[in-house]
Amino acid sequence: MTYHSDVVVVGAGPGGLACSMLLAKAGVNVTIIEKSDDVGGRTRVFEKDGFKYDNGPTFFHYPEIAEEIFEALGLDAREELGLIELNPNYRLVFGAGGSLDASTDLEDMVSQIRDLCGDENANGFRRYIKDNRTKLDLSKNCLNTPWRGPTDLLSRRALRVARILRPWRSVSSDLSKMFSDERMQLAMSFQTKYLGMSPFQAPSLFTILAYLEYEHGVFHVEGGLGTITQKMAEIARGLGVKIILNEPVTDFVFDGKKVVGAVTDSGTYTADRFVMNVDFATGMKGLIPDELRKKWSDKKLDEKSYSCSTYMLYLGLDKLYDTPHHQIYAATDYQKNLKEVTENKVTWDDPSVYVQNACVTDPSMAPDGHSTIYVLVPASSSHEDIDWEEIKEEYMEVIVSQMEKLGFEGIKDHIVSQTIVTPDDWASRDIYKGAVFNLAHGLDQMLWRRPQNKFEELESLYLVGGGTHPGSGLPTILESGRISAKLICADMGVIPDWNGAETWFEDIKKPRSIASKKTELTNV
Repeated sequence: MTYHSDVVVVGAGPGGLACSMLLAKAGVNVTIIEKSDDVGGRTRVFEKDGFKYDNGPTFFHYPEIAEEIFEALGLDAREELGLIELNPNYRLVFGAGGSLDASTDLEDMVSQIRDLCGDENANGFRRYIKDNRTKLDLSKNCLNTPWRGPTDLLSRRALRVARILRPWRSVSSDLSKMFSDERMQLAMSFQTKYLGMSPFQAPSLFTILAYLEYEHGVFHVEGGLGTITQKMAEIARGLGVKIILNEPVTDFVFDGKKVVGAVTDSGTYTADRFVMNVDFATGMKGLIPDELRKKWSDKKLDEKSYSCSTYMLYLGLDKLYDTPHHQIYAATDYQKNLKEVTENKVTWDDPSVYVQNACVTDPSMAPDGHSTIYVLVPASSSHEDIDWEEIKEEYMEVIVSQMEKLGFEGIKDHIVSQTIVTPDDWASRDIYKGAVFNLAHGLDQMLWRRPQNKFEELESLYLVGGGTHPGSGLPTILESGRISAKLICADMGVIPDWNGAETWFEDIKKPRSIASKKTELTNV
C-alpha cells in the first residue's frame, strides 16, 4: 500500500517532534514513522522493578529554545512541561579537593569561588560571565541559522561574532586566561562532555555551555525528562500529526537524487519532503545507497571524528540519600582521565562520574522509601580493544566505589535493581560506534562542515538531531527541528502563522517562494 503526506519524518526524537509540531501549526500534513514502541528516541523514560529512569538526557538547561517553540504554538513551555528549577543546579566535587554548588545566584558563586581558591579566581568568574554573555548574544544567529558554505563566514552574523570566538583556542586554553586554579577551569569546561568532547579539544565557543547553566538554570521535569517528548507527541497529535509506532523504515525510494518514498513492512510512504531524525551515520549507511553520497560516503563517514560514548548504571535503591539532584565527581587527574577516553582506554583509577539522584526532587521516580539513581561515566566509543561484556560487572564495582565520594555511603548494600549499558550496547542500538553525542564538534565538523539541515547531497531530504547543525544536546537538537521547519515551509511556499514568531532567518535573504507571497499577502 501507498500512503501520502506533505512531509514524512523518520524518527520521533525531540528534533523530529519539534519540527513536526511547527509544520503542523503551519498547516502542513505530517506523518512521523518511528521504529520503536514509543516516541522520544533516547529522550524517554523506562521502568524496571518499579523504578523509573531517564534513558538519556537528565539535564534540561537553556529552556529559551523550547519556550520559543511552544510560544509559536500558542503554548507556555514551562507550564506544559512542568519545569522544576533546581537549586543548586548541581554539586561539583573535585578529586583535587573542595566542591562547588553551581547556582544562578552569581554573587553566591563569587563568594563560593573566593572561599575555594581566592579573589583572583572570583574576579575571573565575573569576567567569565561578562565575556560569555556577550559571546552568546553575538553567536545566537550563528547557531539558529543554517549554514550553506564557507562564504557564510562573510555574513553579518559571522563577522559580529568573529572578534570574540577565538577559534585558535580550545575551551581549556580560553578559560586558562581567566582562572589560575585548574579546578575553576574544570568547573567551566566539563560541560563539553555534553558534546562528547574533551575541553582540551573543543573550540572556545563552547565556554558558553557552563554560562547557560549559571545564567538560565537547570531544570527537572516531574516523571523524568522523557516526559517532555511524550508531551510534544501529545501536542503534535492534537495539531493533526500522524505518529506511527513499531514500524522501522527499511529504505528510501529515489527518483534520481530525489527522495520520494520511505519503505516499511506496511508499504511505502510518499511525500513531497522527508525529514531524517535518526543517528546520522547509521541513517546514511542504512537508508541511502553509497553511490548517492559523495561528501558523506561510507568511506568518509568512517574517517570522521565521533564523540565519546558512555558507560551507564541505572540503579534502584531501597534507601533515600539526601544529596543534590545532580552531582559530578571530577577525577583528581582530569586531563589524564579524558586522555584515556580519547585513546580508547578504560579508566580504572579514579574515573570521573556523574550521578543523578532524581528522587530528592521527584519521589514519583521510585517506590516509597526508595531511590532511582542514574550514573554516567564518559567512556571510549565502541572499540575492538575493549570487551565491555567481559569487564562491565567489574567496572560497576569501581564506579559504585567512586559514588561514595559523593555522599552515597554504603550504597552497594542498598542496590535492589540494576541495569548496565555499555558503549557496545549503545552501538547495538543503531548508534554509530556507540558515539551517543554523534559527530564530534571540532571546527572541522561544525557550521557548514556539518551535515546541513537541508541535506546538501539529495533533493527533498532534511535533517534534524545531533548529527546536523547546530549540534548535539537537547536545546540544540530542538533548534535543528526549528531550522528545518523554517526551511521546509519556505520550500513549500508556506508562510507560517506562528503567533508572531520569526518564520525566517535574520541574516539570510528570503527566497522568492515566500518573499513574493509575503508581498502578495501585504497587497491584499
